[in-house]
Amino acid sequence: MGVAAYNINIVGLSNKEHRFQFEIGDEFFRRFGTDIVSEGTFQVELLLDKHETFIEVAFKIDGKAHLICDRSLEPFDFPINSNNKIVFKYGDAYQEMTDEIVIIPRETATLELGQYIYEFIALGIPLKKLHPRFQDEVNDEDDSEGKIVYSSETSEEKKDDEEIDPRWDILKKLK
Repeated sequence: MGVAAYNINIVGLSNKEHRFQFEIGDEFFRRFGTDIVSEGTFQVELLLDKHETFIEVAFKIDGKAHLICDRSLEPFDFPINSNNKIVFKYGDAYQEMTDEIVIIPRETATLELGQYIYEFIALGIPLKKLHPRFQDEVNDEDDSEGKIVYSSETSEEKKDDEEIDPRWDILKKLK
């Protein structure tokens, strides 16, 4: 499948919902990027809802990324299930407003969705890639690191304990 396989011709579509499905494999990653994930198999379902002034595209991505464990260098499959949405609004020029809103020129004939699919898959990859057999160890480490200690002492109690600067007393009288 070429890059054009992930482009959707929107000129010929009527203003209603349309469904598209893609099978994604290793060739997809060779075309769109191998930095974060380079192998895997995914099913992508797109629900494209076309309106007069905008197009809403819902991405449902299910599959497994083939990763290498950062600790043991063993390969393993990491499941990814994500649901994302992008709204393409018609405007004068191409502009990404937010992660979910993109302005496209009114004369746009096709939506190129391959890069968005790759980015949504990449977002599902954890920063620390660990083989599933290390999951229990990771959970134990997480319990011991970065604990937050809460205090039940209120701010009023803290004020009583601290000596208050007399300049603040003058400002409090202004209330």
